[in-house]
Amino acid sequence: MQIDILIFDGFDDLDALGPNELLRHAARAGAPFEVSLVTLAGAERVLTGVGTTLVPDRQLAERPDLVLVPGGGLLDGSPTGVLAEIERGAIPAALARLHADGVAMASVCTGALLLAAAGVLDGRPATTNRLALDRLRETGAEVIDERVVDDGDVLTSQGVTAGMDLALWLVERERGAEFADALAQGVEYERSGRVWRRSEAAA
Repeated sequence: MQIDILIFDGFDDLDALGPNELLRHAARAGAPFEVSLVTLAGAERVLTGVGTTLVPDRQLAERPDLVLVPGGGLLDGSPTGVLAEIERGAIPAALARLHADGVAMASVCTGALLLAAAGVLDGRPATTNRLALDRLRETGAEVIDERVVDDGDVLTSQGVTAGMDLALWLVERERGAEFADALAQGVEYERSGRVWRRSEAAA
């Protein structure tokens, strides 16, 4: 599974780097993941929301299996981050195209608002940082107040550290709970909250 973690100026470090580390550890342990930090237009450097400079691996692929979108900047009025990228429009347009082509989507924290701007969450269950749930509801998403929401080809998670639980859930979907729990123990992370799944709504 090719997982592209899409980073941009102003994204929240942990939103992307937490899942990045866990998914890469999982890959080294045998999970079928190829994980990359990518940018939309091949930027050589990205400045995170707290001022860290990162060098991305490459440009966003034409058709990865899954794109993971972090949040950042939405709740603190930053001139960079999610709101700036929504206004710019290039990332939502790319996400809309990829999802229409069958690429799965995942988001951490306010990255869900970028998915919403792409039309990916219209009428679908989703979550985000609890301070942004009303804003997400206004986009037409069906807000579910749970740590991780798994709607099949679209997964969303709550604020910042919830990205770790999202990543571990992706690992569990591919390799099972025992594998994911061992990974969590290896990095001394205690899994938190619930994973809401579409099957629960149908039950």
